[in-house]
Amino acid sequence: MERWVGKVAVVTGASTGIGAAIAKALARAGMITVGLARRSELIEALRNELPSDAAARLYAIRCDVTKEANITAAFDEIETKYGGVHVQINNAGIGRDNLAVLEPYNTRILRPVVDTNLLGLALCSREAFLSMQKHCIDGHIFQINSINGHMVSPLRSLNVYPATKHAITALTETMRNELRFAGTKIKVTSISPGLTRTPINPNSEAYTGPILEAVDVADAILYVLATPPRVQVHEIIIKPVGEDE
Repeated sequence: MERWVGKVAVVTGASTGIGAAIAKALARAGMITVGLARRSELIEALRNELPSDAAARLYAIRCDVTKEANITAAFDEIETKYGGVHVQINNAGIGRDNLAVLEPYNTRILRPVVDTNLLGLALCSREAFLSMQKHCIDGHIFQINSINGHMVSPLRSLNVYPATKHAITALTETMRNELRFAGTKIKVTSISPGLTRTPINPNSEAYTGPILEAVDVADAILYVLATPPRVQVHEIIIKPVGEDE
């Protein structure tokens, strides 16, 4: 991780869960860490969970990734205050339970899932790439995917969530090709956790079966960042020991 110390990392959806764990881990590792979230005050509160030196490296910007104007404004602010982006972590994601894809009048429920999980991720990746390109940075883009980006769990209420995650799997490879065609050495990696104790899984706090903790995903990010510049980690799938799918 030494080569990333003092460099800029951006984490979307950094207010809770996996995003919060990643933001804290990167700040502890010495990166200038900028968390984006609709509830930016929750990111600011994370400083209380960090040693003083790491807390001083964690910053918050209010941003709704379903709104392109929010995204471009956030990256403009990052450029002005902190400089070019070195590491982009696209973690923001939502699910909407208890409503099937085929139920009537469900567009207002399904559209935010697509806009957050897929389009928001694509736009944030675009802005991070443009920043890296402007500053000649051989950076790294991470997509926080899901095991449901590689299969579909036999549950009644996932609706479009697995479709957005399968799309992230494809989009990651599309980006990798674009980065190669552009002649860059920017890396892109998809991280696909299994069941994780996080607010997006509302019953996970009381769950007693095999389950990951948010810090396990953060540790995977640190592992990939620590690989040499010549190494391209395409995909990491992380499951808790004993998970049956």
